[in-house]
Amino acid sequence: MRGSVLYSLIRPALFRLDAESAHGLALKALKLAGPSRAPAFPASLATQVAGIAFPNPVGMAAGFDKDGEVPDALLGLGFGFAEVGSITPLPQAGNPQPRLFRLVEDRAVINRMGFNNKGAEVALQGLTARKNRPGVVGINIGANKDADDRIADYATMARLMAPLATYLAVNISSPNTPGLRALQDESALTGLLDAVLEARAEVCGTDGPPVFLKVAPDLEPADIDAIARIAIEKRLGALIVSNTTISRPALRSAHRGETGGLSGAPLRDLAQQRLRDFRKATGGAVPLIGVGGIATAEDAWARIRAGASLVQVYSAMVYEGPGMAKALCKGLEALMKRDGFASIAEAVGTE
Repeated sequence: MRGSVLYSLIRPALFRLDAESAHGLALKALKLAGPSRAPAFPASLATQVAGIAFPNPVGMAAGFDKDGEVPDALLGLGFGFAEVGSITPLPQAGNPQPRLFRLVEDRAVINRMGFNNKGAEVALQGLTARKNRPGVVGINIGANKDADDRIADYATMARLMAPLATYLAVNISSPNTPGLRALQDESALTGLLDAVLEARAEVCGTDGPPVFLKVAPDLEPADIDAIARIAIEKRLGALIVSNTTISRPALRSAHRGETGGLSGAPLRDLAQQRLRDFRKATGGAVPLIGVGGIATAEDAWARIRAGASLVQVYSAMVYEGPGMAKALCKGLEALMKRDGFASIAEAVGTE
């Protein structure tokens, strides 16, 4: 509560900065604060997905910590897991600025960042240094925009990052790298996952981290069925549903016409429906991670009841502040008790 009040006091000053500068300031603050011990959570919030023990089901989505600089600080804020990246083999400047926009009236964000990151070499330094620390840290991998062979880029990243990751997240769903979403097509996706799984096995044998796949919300029913079938066939650890949308519901902000991926509150209903679609298509055979438009404990609970074993947030933290993870966990605990569930796993898919 104190953290929420404090953030409400400093938010007006932060919002006078452009969105990307404010994000950079948040990262610097977390780096200065350094790693802190993750808070304890009730056993009822603990859950297991793809063989990984999560202390609570609320994670930080990829995009906040692109270079893997502050995963332990995020865990210290109360997130049950932190997903860093997307990281590409070579450093990448991304798209021209401005490329990140707050849609305050809509409690939303539009970004066209373009996989900006410092590259694998820099990320490896920090992630190697924290290798033996506790906590679930996923590594989200991508391909360079100008790569001649994007599948080879994903394989390279899998080899480099598998030894350091609790799980690998394959991101083929960003709308800001031209042609990237084409890798969601059935034949391309099969080839991509085969290359990633083979690369993981080369460096980790049979003990490699599970592979999660992050998908877009802008999919046709046939795409959903094909992705679900492939996920089952390749024994993926989970599907992350979903990334930002290129669709545009009715928006009020002056930034509503900006190109890029839309996230935040306007994405909530679409992402919720896609989660239901993938739950039906997989028959519950592949764990799902719900992301997109989650801002309250009620939002997170609805996603869990619709089939998500875990949830992730990012854009809502722009508006709610760094105390969001703890607040969501406290709210989820209360909602579980209200509805008569003893664990998160027991509630998954019970809507």
